[in-house]
Amino acid sequence: MSTTADLVTALKKELKAAQLTYADLAKRLGMAESSVKRMLAKGDMSLSRVDAVCRALKLDFADLARRVADAQPLLTELTQEQERAVVADKRLLLAAICVLSQWTLEQIVAAYRISEAEAVKALVQLDRIGIIELRPLNRYRLKLAKTFRWRPHGPVMNFFRDHVVLDYFAGGFDAHAEGLLLVHGNVSRAIAPSFVERMQRLAQDFAQQHQADQKLAEKEREGYTLVLAMRNWEFEAFTRLRR
Repeated sequence: MSTTADLVTALKKELKAAQLTYADLAKRLGMAESSVKRMLAKGDMSLSRVDAVCRALKLDFADLARRVADAQPLLTELTQEQERAVVADKRLLLAAICVLSQWTLEQIVAAYRISEAEAVKALVQLDRIGIIELRPLNRYRLKLAKTFRWRPHGPVMNFFRDHVVLDYFAGGFDAHAEGLLLVHGNVSRAIAPSFVERMQRLAQDFAQQHQADQKLAEKEREGYTLVLAMRNWEFEAFTRLRR
């Protein structure tokens, strides 16, 4: 969410872009120039005062706030507390996965046994957590970067390990566009990190394709989950046989 300081910074830029001086703004606000300078320097003016400055500059407050919000840096990772809040409720976790896929409220309600009121409540919670910025008509802006990843040992990945892994790998991976590859080998410690980098690039390609395909009709798209993993590991039963 945009802070008042962010809005004031944006107002200063708008003032400069309009080629107006502090004296010009003071005249429009009916204030002393020194008071305007002090007000903008402090950066903690009330929202009503921000709105007054917007009117003086002939700006729409909502539009300014939206532009400031859109300019905020996107998150590549959530905090432990944010992730704990997400996994505390399965419906909220489901909503989080849906917004990551850019689903609309209508799509969520149509696909799952969740009422519109429950879906709206989940979106409000995701807004409070910081995953989305909820907008009018239950639309939202995702506040997560394309490179966003769940914390490797955070609450969501731990939930995945405890409750999802077996369900995921129980599939045959033999349907159209499915596959499961298991490769073991001894490679140099120096070259091993390069394979992780390739995995990260593939994950990024998948995420970008997901974004690009949002313009397609829903009937032309299908939900897929790509799991990539690599670790220095040996099956425990084999380890017990080592000399």
